[in-house]
Amino acid sequence: MSPRLLTHLRHVDLAVPDYDKQLDFYSGVWGLTKVAEDSGISFLAAEGSPEQYVVRLRKAGEKRLDLVSYGAASPADVDTLAARLLAGGVQLVSQPGAVDTPGGGYGFRFFDVDGRTIEVSADVEVRQHRKIEEKEAIPVKLSHVVLNSPDLDRTRQWYERHLGFALSDTLSSPHMGEVMHFMRISNQHHSMAIARGPHTALHHVSFEMRGIDEYMRGSGRVMRAGFQKVWGPGRHMAGDNTFTYFLDPHGNTVEYTTELELLDEDTWHPHVYDFSRPEVTDQWGTANAMNELIAKESFNDPDRGVFVAPPV
Repeated sequence: MSPRLLTHLRHVDLAVPDYDKQLDFYSGVWGLTKVAEDSGISFLAAEGSPEQYVVRLRKAGEKRLDLVSYGAASPADVDTLAARLLAGGVQLVSQPGAVDTPGGGYGFRFFDVDGRTIEVSADVEVRQHRKIEEKEAIPVKLSHVVLNSPDLDRTRQWYERHLGFALSDTLSSPHMGEVMHFMRISNQHHSMAIARGPHTALHHVSFEMRGIDEYMRGSGRVMRAGFQKVWGPGRHMAGDNTFTYFLDPHGNTVEYTTELELLDEDTWHPHVYDFSRPEVTDQWGTANAMNELIAKESFNDPDRGVFVAPPV
């Protein structure tokens, strides 16, 4: 495993055909704040997060995942990571330099093993944020992202080798084998998970709420607004976090969560959980049962934004 240079998840960028409908959802019922907009592109912040934005929306002819962005501690770490990736045969999209999105900073972009665009940046200006108040049911911050991959172990090994991710836990079953790896870059149980799917795609994006009450109030607001609830409310065993999953207007799965587990990394050993046991997927027993429909929704559409290149 490479030395860890990433610090946290910054933002997830989505492209969609019906830009206005998508923007209305995220800046309205979902509870993010539009902080900048220009010519079919908008930047949406979470009020409790120091990140300039946690979601970027872009108007495009077809739905796609534009990129996933991570933070680094310093420009020197950005340069070190870029040199390491180049030496490892990873294809860069851009060389390290000034970032021209809100907050600026210093960063670069590259393709992961599945052809997704990944960004790493440092020295991004801290956004003026605030403490989320009791009963204020809006996202505090971006929690994690889950990515579908047709080759689960290859993708896991790539992120361990090149970006210093560590395995926290795995979901498996006697009939399907391993289906999800939870990966971390800090003591947070996961900032990314890799799910086994039929094609490269976005599985879901998760947003952290202030607490259980705010999580439930937010879930209820989205339900009352008529958006499709896929699964929840419940509490997972891996990560010990709450979950309610919805579909955004373009069929991407988005999650409200809270209380994601913080690990003692010096003593942690990964578990393999049998997700065919109902208490593994939902400790509370309050969520609708996991079924093929839920899994199919999470597969999402094949990502049209991937770059096809030989694996490294």
